[in-house]
Order: sequence, then C-alpha cells, then structure tokens
Amino acid sequence: MSLDKVLAHVDADQDNALARLIELLKIESISTDPAYAAECNRAADWLVDDLKSIGFDASKRETPRHPMVIAHNDATDGTHVMFYGHYDVQPVDPLELWENPPFDARVEDTPNGKVIRGRGSSDDKGQLMTFVEACRAWKEVTGSLPTNVSIFFEGEEESGSPSLVPFMKENAAELKSDVALICDTGMVEPNTPSIVTMLRGLVGEQITIKGPSKDLHSGMYGGPSINPIRVLTQALGALHDDNGRVTLEGFYDGVPELPAQIAEQWKNLDFDEARFLGDVGLSKPAGENGRSVLEMLWSRPTAEVNGIWGGYTGEGFKTVLPAEASAKVSFRLVGQQDPVKVRDAFRAHVESFLPEDCSVEFHGHGNSGASGMAIDHPAFEQARGALSDEWDNEGVFVGCGGSIPIAGHFQKIIGTESMLIGFAQDDDSIHSPNEKYDLRSFHKGIRSWVRILAALN
Repeated sequence: MSLDKVLAHVDADQDNALARLIELLKIESISTDPAYAAECNRAADWLVDDLKSIGFDASKRETPRHPMVIAHNDATDGTHVMFYGHYDVQPVDPLELWENPPFDARVEDTPNGKVIRGRGSSDDKGQLMTFVEACRAWKEVTGSLPTNVSIFFEGEEESGSPSLVPFMKENAAELKSDVALICDTGMVEPNTPSIVTMLRGLVGEQITIKGPSKDLHSGMYGGPSINPIRVLTQALGALHDDNGRVTLEGFYDGVPELPAQIAEQWKNLDFDEARFLGDVGLSKPAGENGRSVLEMLWSRPTAEVNGIWGGYTGEGFKTVLPAEASAKVSFRLVGQQDPVKVRDAFRAHVESFLPEDCSVEFHGHGNSGASGMAIDHPAFEQARGALSDEWDNEGVFVGCGGSIPIAGHFQKIIGTESMLIGFAQDDDSIHSPNEKYDLRSFHKGIRSWVRILAALN
C-alpha cells in the first residue's frame, strides 16, 4: 500500500528532514526589523529552491516589504488544498536569556525528550516544514502527490502582515482552493491532535481621560477638583457585572452557544482547570459564572484592561492630582459580534461616566471579527480521522483564544474554509527566549500530513 510505504520513508528519512529544517532555522528572517530584509529574502529563496527540488512550480512574489512564496504541483485529481505558513520569525530579545545563540539551531536532550532549539523552530518554520516534508515523501516514493496541492508562504506574519490582504485580493483566483490548511497552531494536549475550528476576533482601544489643565497639588485642590484616574477606574470597573459578564449594550449580540458536538468533545478532553490556573499562580476562574475554563478561552467573548497609567508612578511619593489618566483595553470577540459596534458601545460606555469638567480621547488599535469554520465540510472529518490514526488519542475540534487573521482572510477574500492544524506544544516558548519544537512533534507532524493528504484524495 502506498501510504505505508510513504510513512516508512518518512521514518527512514528523519535525519535528512531534520537537517533541512536546521538549515532553514539558521536564516535570521526577522520581519519586523528592516536590518534583516536580506535574510527574509534569503529564507524565501531557500524555500523556493527546496520546493522546486521536489517538483513544485514555485516562485518568489515581491511585495512592498517581504516576499511571498507561491507554489503549485502538477494538476492532480482530488481535493485541491492550499497550505499556508510563514517563514518570518519574531525578534530574539532579550538575547541574554537565550542559553545558546537563537539562530544556531540544534537538537537538545530534555527531560521530556529531544527538542529542536532555535528561533522559529515552532513558530513557524518547523511547522511549515512538516508539510513540505510530507509532500517530499509522497513525491519520492510514488512520484506524485495523492491530491492537488498549492503552497502559500508569507514573510510578514510576525510584523502585522501589511502586504497580505492586498496580495490576496490581487491574486485571489490563483489562491482559490477547496480548503486551506494553516499550520500556525498547536495541540490541546501532547498526544491529542487538534483542529482549530473557531478563532476569536479582536478590538483594541486606548483611552485618555482629561481633567484639569495641569497636574495639581492634592492638598490644595483635592476635593473640589475632579480626578481623571477616579473617572477612568469607575468606567473600567463597570465593564463587568458581579457574574463576570460584560455590561456594554448589545455586547452579546451574535454570540452563539457552543454546538453540542463540540461541547461533548471538549468535555472529554483531559484538561485540568486547576492545573491550568495553578501554573500561573491562580486558583479560581474569574470569567462568566457557569462557564468552563475552556469555554471562557475558546468560545466566549471578553473585555480586558491591558494597561493603565496616570499621575506619579516613580520612586518615592508625590501628592499629585493628575491632569489625565489613560488605559489600553482589548476585547476578544466570537461568533458574529461586530467589532465596529463593540468599539462604539465601549466609547459610549466611557462617555457616560464623564463629569462636566472631563473630556476623553480615543485611539483605536485595529479590529477584526471572529472566524468560525464550517465543520460540516467533509475535509474536516477526513482530516480528523487521519490524525486519529497517527496519534495516541483521537483528533478533536477545538477553539483558540487568540486571533489568526489569515483564516478570516481565506473566508472573506478567497471564499475558502480553513482547517488550522498544528503540532506545537504549550511549552514551546514561541515569541520567547529558548524557543523549541519537540522532535517527536516534528516527526509525527510529517506523518500526520502524509495521512491527511491521502485522506483528502
């Protein structure tokens, strides 16, 4: 059987696959710093050459910043999949916390097994190479892929993707497929393969409450003068009721209840709420009463104060009554919540607390709606079955508390549903010093994509 032969080839070629990944990890493709523009180009060129070596029609596409990599295989019957990943990486600061140079990628022994250590090993070079290596194995064993495959690698994901939407709009016809595969996620548990089917949206807002024309002496003006910090904290403190629900008018419009099929899968996960909170020094969930921790993380909206400042915060003490006070607030959205309406409701909420002698300034920091995947698409169950065949536990449909805009872009710009399948672990330290990727995750990730490509035929 071809599948068994391809899987055996993956096992036999593991050392070579690892060597290729380490070569890519040594390229310092930090997208946010213009000083590394040449390295981003080098990473794109490396990927083009590697994809060409296994028979893809691959090319580097220029953008105003860092290039995209687009590749297609010869037309094949079966589901047409578009695989997305990103080759750029986060900055490495603080450098002094790295145990080894961040781009001197290497394999290390740890108490939990061997890992690949280096910037980008998990986010996202190691992940995207699991798919490339799966395609390589199919090509080398059978001479072709079992289904129609295209590849889309971005070089700006870690710096806000400024070129992504224009590029997708300009190339929508070429990027069209039956389903998009996105590898920028992880597993809910070390042995439980996971398909993310819902992503929360995001609204960010900075507010500044202004009162007196200058900072005042609290002994001379305290009492008759309004204190902007007091106004700000009143508004922020009223964002939630005693049951943990957000109080903004219309906030829960478009928030769905969790489908019974998904709720049952989440209930059966080996997820320890006490351990999850205990790992960060907490003991009791602080969100909506009556909701599980996983519901709070994956399927419920939130309002959080991310930063607050005003008055004197230096060493010692200064009895100042501040002229202004500021905060940064973010909202995670689910379902059909409208980010514009949420922003408007928040601004109206703050303004309702303003006394006569105060004014407010607002500065928006982006907004995006939530993404929900249509799990009745046949590819979802086919992929879940393939993952279940490879891992110790059955594959599950899960949510993700964060926001991965590319999934929404595939839906809205290209008209394609996305499956988010990744093999990262919670302790991979992505975006942090000493990032790693489990060698077992890398190897079984390749085998998983081999099985998924066969299942999607």
